[in-house]
Amino acid sequence: MSERGNEHETDTEPGGAVARLRQVRDAIARAEAEYGRPAGSVTLVAVSKTFGAEEIAPVLEAGQLVFGENRVQEAAGKWPGLKARFPGVELHLIGPLQSNKVREAAALFDVIETLDRESLAVALATERAKRGRLPRLLVQVNTGEEPQKAGVAPAEADAFLAACRERWELRVEGLMCIPPADEPPSPHFALLRAIAARNGLTTLSMGMSADYDAAIQLGATHVRVGSAIFGHRG
Repeated sequence: MSERGNEHETDTEPGGAVARLRQVRDAIARAEAEYGRPAGSVTLVAVSKTFGAEEIAPVLEAGQLVFGENRVQEAAGKWPGLKARFPGVELHLIGPLQSNKVREAAALFDVIETLDRESLAVALATERAKRGRLPRLLVQVNTGEEPQKAGVAPAEADAFLAACRERWELRVEGLMCIPPADEPPSPHFALLRAIAARNGLTTLSMGMSADYDAAIQLGATHVRVGSAIFGHRG
């Protein structure tokens, strides 16, 4: 599904966010059936970064409760109020997390998908000692080994996962990746699935607006869809 227009679109316009949400949900259900996945086995994470509370609220009212945000500060400006209005929201951090933002992120997010380095693991372990709990954690793998992109290199993923469990006693439930934009995504999804399988992990956050069908085919449990629901980000 393509991005449309040059401004944020609202649900009052033809083909608004709620209508596109239904289309994405239908497409996910078709993919589950086509690839032999159980119905409802894929969780849609609606990526609401750069959109305000007034643009997110209609999607919440339509029953979508799982959302993704890229930045702690941006999310802190809109989600406490939305969570108060819509109980049951599950908020995922899908952008890089600075170690000095761990306290704020742990208070706001239910899932952190971007654990990717020792300093962040140490900060999370320290925060858990203070709070007694942490959000659920995924490790981000840089499957394309792109220097500008966050994530653990595939060759280092097994050792990092072992260190998370044994050295820092962090409970990691799965993996996340963002394939290179100029490469076919399926090999990257297959690589992430293989790393997860040999480490006994069952959660795979992979696939975005342009490629979530392929991700579902290759075992995604979560797909992160933004522009196909909310429209173009100005």
